[in-house]
Amino acid sequence: MEFAAFADHAGEIEAEPADLEIVALVTELFERADDDLATIARFLQGRVFPAHDSTTLDIGPRLCYEAIARAAGKNVSADDVEDRLAEVGEIGEVAASYEFGGQQGLGAFTGGGADGLTVSEVDEELRTLAAVEGSGSQDTKLDILFGLFNRADPDEARYLARLVLSEMRIGVGEGTVRDAIGDAFDVPVASVERALQVSNDYGLVAEVARDEGEDGLDSLYLETGRPVQAMLAQAGTVTDALEAWDEAAVSWKFDGARIQVHYDGDDVSLFSRNMEDVTDALPEVVEFVEANLTAPAILDGEVVAVDDEGDPLPFQEILRRFRRKHDVAKAREEVAVELEAFDCLHADGDDLLDVALPARHERLVEVLDDGVAGLWITDDPDEIAEVESQALDAGHEGIMLKNPESTYSPGRRGQNWLKRKPDVETLDLVVTGAEWGEGRRAEFLGTFMLSVRAGEEFEPIGKVATGITDEELAELTDLLEPHVLTEDGKDVEIDPAVVFEVGYEEIQASPTYESGWALRFPRFLGVRDDKNPEDADTKARVERLVEDQ
Repeated sequence: MEFAAFADHAGEIEAEPADLEIVALVTELFERADDDLATIARFLQGRVFPAHDSTTLDIGPRLCYEAIARAAGKNVSADDVEDRLAEVGEIGEVAASYEFGGQQGLGAFTGGGADGLTVSEVDEELRTLAAVEGSGSQDTKLDILFGLFNRADPDEARYLARLVLSEMRIGVGEGTVRDAIGDAFDVPVASVERALQVSNDYGLVAEVARDEGEDGLDSLYLETGRPVQAMLAQAGTVTDALEAWDEAAVSWKFDGARIQVHYDGDDVSLFSRNMEDVTDALPEVVEFVEANLTAPAILDGEVVAVDDEGDPLPFQEILRRFRRKHDVAKAREEVAVELEAFDCLHADGDDLLDVALPARHERLVEVLDDGVAGLWITDDPDEIAEVESQALDAGHEGIMLKNPESTYSPGRRGQNWLKRKPDVETLDLVVTGAEWGEGRRAEFLGTFMLSVRAGEEFEPIGKVATGITDEELAELTDLLEPHVLTEDGKDVEIDPAVVFEVGYEEIQASPTYESGWALRFPRFLGVRDDKNPEDADTKARVERLVEDQ
């Protein structure tokens, strides 16, 4: 398929407000995709690689701006592109505003002939770009991007720029692609859903649905080494759990980092919650799995940082290990980690996604000799309170409440898993800055800098961007725009005038913010219309809350 045709379809999809019509447009595109079906299924979501593949293009915005500027002409600089982005608010519109095609240079002759771009060429060039590494890699990537933009018309450039920066945002989500695969190839959506859960590859599932139908989809299974999305939890109470399920499966909630363990009988692979390969960063977990896992398996769990006595350390300590790519041996000496496995997705040739939680836990105990988190099934609130007390006394976050009959649903945040934590305070904080949003939210302020009172000044303590609907963003933008002092690109400085009520899970020491503290998982709860900035919470109160933690 010509990339111009893909861009035309993407434009139609983006302009369509109705969800059902968007599915119909994606269905039509899939029916016409031919050999490019897998690529198009990924491109629509702003992906070049399958969701389970942690390979990235590693293209920062600045490099993209430089490629656009070079293709646009000698009188255009990366700063000019960035300035136009500040005005327009969206990189696709910026790219589409330039006339490309007349520039010379090494990149002008890469990626095919002088004819129009094709979807397969764009995919091939971007994969080549992703593989570039070592000395001079940034220049090579710039040449490849320049070559692509130099051959693009305005509509192609719009979606090429978005794809390069993983900002497609045309209203096509995972559910849209799932439904369109079902409609395009006349297969049950339930079969598509299951195939996506076990493969985590929309391109593969689309091809199998087209070529092999329902039987082909049902033949897809989990594979060791190919991560799937983690099942997620939402907040809830013991009352919620027992009213919904009569009894609850209770386990400790660890203050660690989610991890998925894959063992094929010989090799161990470890993946983060975002499916990034973190095997090399955690050699002691690899060694532990090799010594204690008795059969090929895929496990879900947490990696927890511990001190010399085995007591858990704060969450930021485990992040030091996950982010370390060099001097891993030194990091291992500084921060020890342990695996706490709590679920089993596959064991010794058997997929367990459709098996109830207690049976999955039994298989976990069977295949893993050590490092298995406890599971208590009870209908007694007092027993649940005792388990929670034990978790907190051991230095962990609290407890998880799970439906004993629940299956494992990758990527789902449903009501079958609830996270129960001790109640926390909220803070009333002053908004002192913001950032303009992106894509469909480009006209709204979308991320807000929060500050505490420190004498006569206001010191930042973090940013909040979650818990806010599109309607609320519009209202907050209208509320805050009269108080804007300065703008620099997407960053906005705001005169202290508006107070937000914000919930959070924890306050942590932070060198990033002037207050010296940062909120972990802050969530917008509302505007305190009844409070002036002088009534907002103080740094002293924050420090008292830290002591209480």
